[in-house]
Amino acid sequence: MHELGVVFRIIDDLQEVAEENQLSSIASVTIRLGEVSAVIPDYLTSAWNWARKRHEVVRDCELKIETIKAVTYCEACNKTYQTVKYGRICPYCDSERTYLLTGNEFTIKEIEVPE
Repeated sequence: MHELGVVFRIIDDLQEVAEENQLSSIASVTIRLGEVSAVIPDYLTSAWNWARKRHEVVRDCELKIETIKAVTYCEACNKTYQTVKYGRICPYCDSERTYLLTGNEFTIKEIEVPE
């Protein structure tokens, strides 16, 4: 499960932010997760709930996940379509000259600190 490695990376980033800003804890972190990013939200949440208990600064930190829809662009007909529904081949013109516009992202969007 590579989600555990991803969680450790998030925790490392949060600990760095906490140190830079002299924070003793973080209340929540919002992650923007692409629909085809290869990170499974349920596994990520499970790994988060296990790992956060082992790091004081994020012990009570809530993980929030925002999903970014996967959208593919077709160079042949200049249209976009839902990647998950149709895959790599354009549903409008059957071209394979396509590329992913959005949906592979994995970023920390927001960090909230206790009042």
